[in-house]
Amino acid sequence: MSTPARPLWQGRTLAVVGIVLFAFSLRSAVASLSPLFDHIGADFALPAAVIGLIGTAPPVCFAIFGLLTPSLERRFGLERLAVVAMAVVTTGLIARSLAPSSGLLLAGTALVFAAVGTGNILVPPLVKRYFPDRIGLLTTIYSTTMAVSTFLPPLIAVPVADATHWRSSLGLWAVFSLVAMIPWIQLAVRRASHDRAVSDAADDDIVPATPRALGRMWRIPLAWALLVGFAVSGVMAYVSFAWLPTILVDIAGVTPAAAGALLGLFAAMGLPCSLLVPLLVTRWNATRVLFGVAVVAGLVGIAGMLFVPTVATWLWVALFGLAPLLFPLVLVLLGLRSRTHEGSVALSGFVQSGGYAIVALFPIGIGLLHDATGSWTGPLIVLACVVAAAIPAGVVAARPHTVEHDWERRHGAW
Repeated sequence: MSTPARPLWQGRTLAVVGIVLFAFSLRSAVASLSPLFDHIGADFALPAAVIGLIGTAPPVCFAIFGLLTPSLERRFGLERLAVVAMAVVTTGLIARSLAPSSGLLLAGTALVFAAVGTGNILVPPLVKRYFPDRIGLLTTIYSTTMAVSTFLPPLIAVPVADATHWRSSLGLWAVFSLVAMIPWIQLAVRRASHDRAVSDAADDDIVPATPRALGRMWRIPLAWALLVGFAVSGVMAYVSFAWLPTILVDIAGVTPAAAGALLGLFAAMGLPCSLLVPLLVTRWNATRVLFGVAVVAGLVGIAGMLFVPTVATWLWVALFGLAPLLFPLVLVLLGLRSRTHEGSVALSGFVQSGGYAIVALFPIGIGLLHDATGSWTGPLIVLACVVAAAIPAGVVAARPHTVEHDWERRHGAW
């Protein structure tokens, strides 16, 4: 049953501001480090192994803390855990900006990624709690904010470091995570007062996620379909950021500068997707069509790079860049394919932690396969198989039902 819509800002201004700042901090914290490796290396040794670990850490931390987040949410509640996550991000950002060695830089970065992994899980349930009537619009807002905060840090990190110091450039982003705490502190206080005042059955739909709810996701096909869709999007993104420039230099003969620009084109495809996909899903139920667009575009892009890489290389990259539209698509479905707060938190934790665990294997695996074969043909075929895995996932995810409904149909009462 749909929730009647009410004005976006009516009694929810703090929640809108909080979600935007929260989403901005989650991505800017991740994207602000790698452009500064040359500057940092001038101050202390930055071994390739440490850089590799920093590159692998995000999906690993996201997977681990995605599994832990439902238990943490049960202990602290959504709002208080959001405050804790932003506090830890702020601490990690400051710590790594002050790091005197590569080991401490890695430790501070791991702290940031751990908190971001928790934050990733929290955003869909927060949207569902405060905006059940506007899930599509709020998903558009926060996924677009994430896209912008992925672009912005690489653009200004080096100029700020040149003008001041790399430590200032890294520490700058702690300001945003610190400010993001303010609305969530106020919302946490309101929630605590509300929970103390309300103890009757009217609040029964807002119950903490239990280990039982998370465990049930393993037996629900819809949860697995969303996990596969999320994993396909993540694999395309993380493999591309790790290897696409090298692939294009080797197979298309472009210059490193042109390869970097093409990687920018790949990333830029995510912005219109973040703007349009959630609204297309919520207003026109376009889930099946969007899965189809992602699969067809991804496969055509890969085929172009395999068979005619030197012809219209930009077109193949742009089409390949449409495959990760599955990311905002799955984010909005996390809210639409759950009926209860408990189900939303459990589904978000299951999909994102499992998806990131799969994603973490591919940047390394693709590199090893290339080293073993001496060619990019095998890796590109593997990526085509990954994209194709979204076909059955899309068939299941497009059905308008919830994980609670799936469980009740198969196993009885939720």
